[in-house]
Amino acid sequence: MSASTPQPDPTIRPADRRVSARIGAIAESATLAVDAKAKALKAAGRPVIGFGAGEPDFPTPDYIVEAAVEACRDPKNHRYTPAGGLPELKAAIAAKTLRDSGYEVDASEVLVTNGGKQAIYEAFAAILDPGDEVIVPAPYWTTYPESIQLAGGVPVEVVADETTGYKVSVEQLEAARTENTKVVLFVSPSNPTGAVYTQAEAEAIGRWALEHGLWVLTDEIYEHLVYGDASFTSLPALLPELRDKCIVVNGVAKTYAMTGWRVGWVIGPKDVIKAATNLQSHATSNVSNVAQRAAIAAVAGDLSAVHEMRTAFDRRRRTIVKMLNEIEGVVCPEPEGAFYAYPSVKGLLGKEIRGKRPQTSSELASLILDEVEVAAVPGEAFGTPGYLRFSYALGDADLVEGIGRIQKLLGEARD
Repeated sequence: MSASTPQPDPTIRPADRRVSARIGAIAESATLAVDAKAKALKAAGRPVIGFGAGEPDFPTPDYIVEAAVEACRDPKNHRYTPAGGLPELKAAIAAKTLRDSGYEVDASEVLVTNGGKQAIYEAFAAILDPGDEVIVPAPYWTTYPESIQLAGGVPVEVVADETTGYKVSVEQLEAARTENTKVVLFVSPSNPTGAVYTQAEAEAIGRWALEHGLWVLTDEIYEHLVYGDASFTSLPALLPELRDKCIVVNGVAKTYAMTGWRVGWVIGPKDVIKAATNLQSHATSNVSNVAQRAAIAAVAGDLSAVHEMRTAFDRRRRTIVKMLNEIEGVVCPEPEGAFYAYPSVKGLLGKEIRGKRPQTSSELASLILDEVEVAAVPGEAFGTPGYLRFSYALGDADLVEGIGRIQKLLGEARD
């Protein structure tokens, strides 16, 4: 499945078009919309439990916060700084990348962005021309197709399901490749499924991209959140011959519980980084200097706080998967990374639940929120109807209470 770049209605005078076709076609972020609705209900006194946003429930580690406090007092951080990022942070990101993934890069190959979303958009904007196709494995994070289309590209979806652990094969990718294919998106660990590709699987995809001269954009934001026997694989570290056509996006949000600090980055060939930096110089200029100073403390520090959070996520992962699989009609593979469970609820669609018969996962999610005040994101948001995404980055007690409510509700399902 692919989508074309929206075109304005030629029968309407330009002066009479209120919103551009390009921006008017953007869908609201479903994950943020669900999270906002849950928070609004909670603020109104409702006992809502939200599994919507992918946001660690831990505070940012103290040593990172203290670095920001000190930065606020230093007048040099009250001024403009280079649009592409503080030189000290770019150097720290390069050092962190070598430490964590074995990929050696120079600071000149790093662009610091306002979070991971800006990193993804600017990376696509820097390399895509109108009509260029990007192969997007689905289920996908909601922002990927929107960023591609904003950059003038065409997302081409390749769908995997629970029978393959939500992982696409080289054969599927090859079937989607056309003469217009320029980029393949590679995400492991995955949002929304928690899927983690083995080293052999990652290498096969990388070698296929090399064989056909394709670019690879790899999102490594969940690199430290892997569990059990799974391991993170950085494609350009595994296959150095990819580096001339490989772009890495990452950030501090998930690893260091810094979602609100808005610091991400792009790593890529120098010409691409230069082009993306030029774009950012006009779009936003530099990222907040205080947030950048905090990010230096984060990426240069040890990973002990990260390990503590991962231990908690692992415990919650095992709990939520067990509880979801106890519901008749629900099939939930065990995620190996990130902090999401992505169960199939196709076995419940069309069944009667409290007088209603939800036909889609979107309708089921609405029913769950209305009846037992638990918020989850429907699979339609991720390109695969028939599923729900639950973020288990919330407290243990809320997790058990929330899934317990769902168990009770869906246990009432009748043919």
